[in-house]
Amino acid sequence: MPTTATTLRQQERRVLRAVGCGLQDDEIAADLAIPEDAVAGHLARILAKLGLRDRAAAIVHAFDCGLVVPGSGPRTQEASLARRTAAGPAAGPTVRISLLGPLQAGQGGRPLNLGHLRQQAVLAALALGAGRTVSRQELLDGVWGMESPLTNVVPVYVYRLRKVLRTGDGPDSVIEHDRCGYRLAPGAVEVDVARLESLLTDVGRADRAGEATEVVRLCSRALDLFRGEPLAGLPGPLAEVERLRLAERRIAIAQRKARWQLRLGRHFEAIAELFALSAANPLDEPVAAMLMRALCLGGRRTEALTVFDRTRRRLAEDLGVAPSRLLRRTYEMILRGDHPPVADVPAADRW
Repeated sequence: MPTTATTLRQQERRVLRAVGCGLQDDEIAADLAIPEDAVAGHLARILAKLGLRDRAAAIVHAFDCGLVVPGSGPRTQEASLARRTAAGPAAGPTVRISLLGPLQAGQGGRPLNLGHLRQQAVLAALALGAGRTVSRQELLDGVWGMESPLTNVVPVYVYRLRKVLRTGDGPDSVIEHDRCGYRLAPGAVEVDVARLESLLTDVGRADRAGEATEVVRLCSRALDLFRGEPLAGLPGPLAEVERLRLAERRIAIAQRKARWQLRLGRHFEAIAELFALSAANPLDEPVAAMLMRALCLGGRRTEALTVFDRTRRRLAEDLGVAPSRLLRRTYEMILRGDHPPVADVPAADRW
């Protein structure tokens, strides 16, 4: 009796499930975001662990142990999607709002004209509310701050946004109103910031499980959501605070991705991305320290010391301060010729 699939590692179970669904090695590699030769290696270990003869036996075992349920594989799902597409659009969010760059909204693949900047800022405030009701006073404080408008413009802006996002004020309206304020109707709008938070929850779970490849993949997907400076150009205290928060979030994600790339031995990729991150944030000392350590791990000690000198000069010229203890300690360690273990690379825990 072969060993059950529960004794396999998580990635091996995923590969076994994909094999059971009838996917070939190249399809499995694309689906799991791993190299094709890694798929072959996983399959060989699966066959050895489970005492199976060949791929056909692995497919049978995947069904026997419940990893694959008849009719539920990827190919079945694709066919089902094709049938739904032929029948008409599926139910789901009709409006997509992107805040991780200049504010954009689209409906059915068509970009929407959201009006002038204050009106856009009202929509951004509702989108950042994550489905909760935002009071009129919150909108005034977040969009106008101390410069409150002389007239009651919030209902006017909401009315215009309703017309742009979806005509009418009935049960299908994208923006709902009650005595407490306004909110985006649940299920009617998809916001990229909410998608980002969902991905980061998955990143945290993979991080705690030590799944390095999965962390890198999920971090890449999260970073791909950014299209530039979040909420670029929008006025008001709320947009300013969220710009800073989301910018910090972006840096933290890039750091976490680089840390796991280094643990995987993917030094070249990590260094290239950290160089770009450091160039965009030249005064960020944790990023500089991480780049220095990555260069050291990659055998580029002289470049690591150059990063310290460049950062030290920028800190002195722009802020009039000396390097932090973190940066000095990293510099001294590299001078001594120490090669830091990957675990010592500063972690990206800023979210």
